[in-house]
Amino acid sequence: MNATLLRGRAWKFGNNVDTDQIIPAKYAIYSLDEKKLGEYALEGVPGNEGWSQRVSSGDILVAGSNFGCGSSREIAPIAIRGAGISCVIADSYARIFFRNAINLGYPILQSPQAAAAIEEGDELEVDPSLGVIRNLTKGAEYGCEAFPEFMNELMRMGGLVPWVRQRLEERRTP
Repeated sequence: MNATLLRGRAWKFGNNVDTDQIIPAKYAIYSLDEKKLGEYALEGVPGNEGWSQRVSSGDILVAGSNFGCGSSREIAPIAIRGAGISCVIADSYARIFFRNAINLGYPILQSPQAAAAIEEGDELEVDPSLGVIRNLTKGAEYGCEAFPEFMNELMRMGGLVPWVRQRLEERRTP
C-alpha cells in the first residue's frame, strides 16, 4: 500500500466557507493546541455544531469554491487537521488558506470535478502524490493536480518549518 494513500468518508461543505467559520474567533483565542482547535472545527457553519465529534480519524473534507476565504487565520487548516480530517478536496481555495495549509504540510487538493460529484458519506481514497481521487462508493475516479516533488517533500516532513530546520542543519554539518 502506498504510504501517501489517504482513505476516509467524505464530509461535504458548500462554497465560500471562510476561516471564521472554520474556526470561530471565540475558540481561536483560547489555545493553539491542534486537538483542542479540532473540537470546534467548522462550528461557524450554520447547523454544524458538534461536527467534529462525528468525524472519524482519516475522514476527508470536500468543499465547493473559494474554501478558506476571509481572514488569513493560519490556524484554520490546523483546526481541520485537529478534527481528524486527513485532507481537503475543493473546487477552489482562497490563496492564503492554500499556502497556510501547504506551509503546515497539510494535503489539500483542487478538483472541481471531484468536488461536484462526491456526496457526503462517500468512501474516498486519495493519492496526493499521483493526483488521483477515487470514489469507492460510486466506482469513479477524478484527477487533480499532483503535488510537485518539493510539495511532497514538505508533506513528508510535516511542513515548511521542519523542512527549513533540516536544510539549516544540513548546512551546518560538514
